[in-house]
Amino acid sequence: MNPSDGPRFDSRSDAAKSLHSVRLEPEKCVGCTTCIKKCPTEAIRVRKGRARIIDERCIDCGECIRTCPHGAKKAVSDPLSLIAGYRRTIAIPAPALYAQFDERWSIDRLLSGLLALGFDEVFEVAEAAEIVTAATQELMKRADLPRPLISSACPAVVKLVQLRYPSLIPHLVPLLPPVEVAARIAKERLHGGEEGVGAFLVSPCAGKVTTARAPVGYERSALDGVIGIKDLYVPLRGVLGTAPERALSRAGRAGVEWARTEGEADALGERRSISVDGIAAVIGVLEALENEKLNDVAYIEALACPAGCVGGPLTVENPYIARNRLRNRAEALPPRAARAPYEAPSLAELAWTRPPAARRALALDPDMLKAMIMMEEMDLLASSLPGLDCGSCGAPSCQALAEDVVRGLASPTDCIFKLRENVRELAGKLLALEEIKPPGLDKE
Repeated sequence: MNPSDGPRFDSRSDAAKSLHSVRLEPEKCVGCTTCIKKCPTEAIRVRKGRARIIDERCIDCGECIRTCPHGAKKAVSDPLSLIAGYRRTIAIPAPALYAQFDERWSIDRLLSGLLALGFDEVFEVAEAAEIVTAATQELMKRADLPRPLISSACPAVVKLVQLRYPSLIPHLVPLLPPVEVAARIAKERLHGGEEGVGAFLVSPCAGKVTTARAPVGYERSALDGVIGIKDLYVPLRGVLGTAPERALSRAGRAGVEWARTEGEADALGERRSISVDGIAAVIGVLEALENEKLNDVAYIEALACPAGCVGGPLTVENPYIARNRLRNRAEALPPRAARAPYEAPSLAELAWTRPPAARRALALDPDMLKAMIMMEEMDLLASSLPGLDCGSCGAPSCQALAEDVVRGLASPTDCIFKLRENVRELAGKLLALEEIKPPGLDKE
């Protein structure tokens, strides 16, 4: 399977202007610092009363979107109008889409609704998830891979490992994610790589918007755009009652349940696996693994969003309601997908072609000697700060403020305790001057 020429995003789309999907709306930001305390990679600072996102540290997990009380963070995806530029279009719906609607609407009805919105055909991510499951089961038989293996399906988790836990990169499952497998099968197996055929992911996830532009583990994506579920929800709901229902769904229970926590692990059938959702919980598990405390675990299903992909920042339904809906839907499905009208890709075709490297958040300075001097200055300054990590300075921790100071991006007096200390020192000097003032200086 050869990837396409890569994603082609509408030049009018805001999402095309940045490699990141998570964006800030400055006019809504009040500088409350809530987001800086929740960001797992310290990618946000508040300066001059407004938050800003440091691109090099952002992993597009969407945690700031979930926690911002003022709605100043958003995930930007591509518009539905993008499909008009293609001769034939394929919707690649993530199974989280099914969980946004109550069970009276069948999966076939939902997929038929996508055709009513202008797509020519559909290929389910859930079907590709079953292919990836089978490939992962083969990998689990290999003794040369470290244990536990970590699922690489969640792009935010992969980037978190790259940024904060690079020693764990060899533990990542070296396979293409289901969304990419679905796009490649749809375009190459079913359409022979014809020109003018576009594949568009219907996604719950901000991270998948980003990896469609800048893939991790492979050079180019077969996706031509990523449309958020939240942007399709209202128009799709509007056609469900009128669109003729067609038999379009092929995926089985194993693939559909990938969208919820434990779904991938259940499909894999590995009894020594654990499932974790929510970025804070994922960090706890990765730290335990790095500290060699998970020796009895063979597989980790790690999902950055609460309840799994059904809780992604591009969804509309409460994640726990959505998870229950997905479970209810899956009960009526066959265990596995129907026989495919194409040759399934081999394990070699599904493998990464460019293993991810460790991501350096920000180098203090290109010059090693200067960087070492800055490091010493940073440590010295950090030791003089109160260590409360209160966030009042606009940085998530005292260590982060010290780093910002040595970079010239902040001042030590941004710390209110340092400022108070300086004011007291200045007041003391003024009092001392008052005491030693020469006689008659205050007379005319």
